[in-house]
Amino acid sequence: MNVTCRRLPILASIALGAVAFAPVAEGASRIVIKGRGFGHGVGMSQYGAFGFAKNGHTYEQILGHYYTDTKLGKLDSGRQIRVLLQSGFSGSFSGAEKVSGHRRLDPKATYSVARTSKGVALRTSSGRVIATYTSPLRVEAPSNGSIRLGGTAANGISGGRYRGALEFRAGAISGLLAINAVDLEDYVRGVVSKESPSSWPIEALKAQAVAARTYAITTDKPGDGFEHYADVRSQVYGGVAAETSSTDEAVAQTRSQVVTYQGEPVVTYFFSTSGGRTENVENGFLGAKPAPYLKSVKDPYDKESPRHTWGPYRYTLSRAKSKLGGLVKGNLKRIKVIKRGVSPRIVKAQVIGTRGTTTVTGPELRRRFGLYDTWATFTLVTSTAKKAPTGPTGPSSSTKGDSKSGGATPNARASSSFAPTPSRSPRIVGRVLPSKSGEWLKVQRRAKGRWVLVAEVTVNRKGRYEASLPRAGSYRIVYKGIAGPTVRAR
Repeated sequence: MNVTCRRLPILASIALGAVAFAPVAEGASRIVIKGRGFGHGVGMSQYGAFGFAKNGHTYEQILGHYYTDTKLGKLDSGRQIRVLLQSGFSGSFSGAEKVSGHRRLDPKATYSVARTSKGVALRTSSGRVIATYTSPLRVEAPSNGSIRLGGTAANGISGGRYRGALEFRAGAISGLLAINAVDLEDYVRGVVSKESPSSWPIEALKAQAVAARTYAITTDKPGDGFEHYADVRSQVYGGVAAETSSTDEAVAQTRSQVVTYQGEPVVTYFFSTSGGRTENVENGFLGAKPAPYLKSVKDPYDKESPRHTWGPYRYTLSRAKSKLGGLVKGNLKRIKVIKRGVSPRIVKAQVIGTRGTTTVTGPELRRRFGLYDTWATFTLVTSTAKKAPTGPTGPSSSTKGDSKSGGATPNARASSSFAPTPSRSPRIVGRVLPSKSGEWLKVQRRAKGRWVLVAEVTVNRKGRYEASLPRAGSYRIVYKGIAGPTVRAR
């Protein structure tokens, strides 16, 4: 007897909102989500770069793979980057030796700043006002030194040590802003270990350094006197605390190098995990124009990532509806993907309800369900148990071998442990969407704490299936590793 057994998987309670097993019912529906990747999918996969480096590839080869038809160029020195560290700032600094207007400061002393009606006030640690400056107030670190920024901020970024200068500026909306004006190379030193683990191979870190440097000079988040945020809205930047020996080496060995296309630096998007293939920029960032250097490419070493594949996450229809909120018209019936990218990440999908259909983007679905990526499948599995008929019955239509019925015979492969009489057996019927006509499903029965294979059936062109069952009990179907809801046959 060919019997396959496995334990009923227990679904962990996680941020993605997956639900535990529903009570056994005579009929139930479930949406199962499985996917690949982590991030937007455009440009360089960081785990893919890690895998390339482990397999002997250089940073030039890594960058050339992810950014199609590009070359490395070199910048002139002296570029400065302005990074917003804190908004709504209220705190202090130490380590500065010079302030706006060439006033000298004691690097060992602690000073505070505050916004006033006349500008930005510089104070001693005891609160005495030293001077008031029109915005911005700029304090500079000693050569090769750093300034320590203290205090709290509305954006939640804590203080730390930063090279270059700090500028305190009266913001248009959020009070006092603390901005780090820093040399490009020192900025990249504070980024690399925040974006890629410093323990990774040097060639992967060098690829990250070049990508981070190029991204810094080709993107701009225009604000009140700054170009970049210190978080994922731009690149994660940690200042001096993020500098390590390995990442400093990667920055130094690639000094001033940037990725160029036809001689011009390009936007070097990067992200965590591709799932095996990156995506065209116009599919990853909807509304973006196609770019010849941001094309989908295979990512052969991305399996290094723990998010290469993820799921399954199981939802009842009511739970999925609560995630989708106002996108559902009436009661939720299913989610149908209508356009995928090259990878194939979801570009557009339909949320189908009993009262109508809503078109939604892949990024919106990702946001609603809290998914790692838009490379996802939404499989609807519906199962209903039907009681065995009472009294005399005629032959079952499924015994006639209708190839489109999805019935038990001949498109069913029952295990040799039983040979049910279709017309007198309980049945399990339902639907799997999306699926293809002729694909096989496994029918499993719960027995002594395990799921045991009892039959296999095919789906028809509408995704429907039907199978005879050997006896009363708890059953489910499994499609491509996706388990449907548990139903009770009587």
